[in-house]
Amino acid sequence: MAKNLSKKSDGESAADAFAPFPLPDFTLPGDDGQNWTPDSLKGRWTVLFLYPADNTPTCTQEAIDFTAAMPQFEALGAQVIGLSKDDLNSHARFKTKHALTPVLLSDTTPGLIEALGAWVEKSMYGKTYMGTDRSTWLVDPQGVVQAAWRKVRIKGHVEAVLDTLRAKIA
Repeated sequence: MAKNLSKKSDGESAADAFAPFPLPDFTLPGDDGQNWTPDSLKGRWTVLFLYPADNTPTCTQEAIDFTAAMPQFEALGAQVIGLSKDDLNSHARFKTKHALTPVLLSDTTPGLIEALGAWVEKSMYGKTYMGTDRSTWLVDPQGVVQAAWRKVRIKGHVEAVLDTLRAKIA
């Protein structure tokens, strides 16, 4: 799947170079007490944003930006869901500390993150490690990924996702 995705790094939609595909199978716990599956997402548009870690500066700002735009997404009939490798206890602290509203899913294995091609090798201070690629996936009401953003830079990202969603539902 990942080979079909654009490598754009500026937060713009990769829809032009994108081949839609069904969301991979998964069952993940959400901070709302539910177990989420692809069937849980069907029936409405879903913005699934993957981020590396709770309570880090960029991840926090991204989650705050999506929270601030929730009324706009909801007015378009879309739900916004965050996903990271962090456990549910970490998600609870993260949401409380920053008054976040999107449901946060926990992928500690990281099965779905890897299936989406977002479990990647990273490097910091000369050391390499595996981690989550900040990315966003726009899933249609039938469970098909219709657009993706990879290596997201958060400035203007939420607006780009909203613009793409508006174009897809028009």
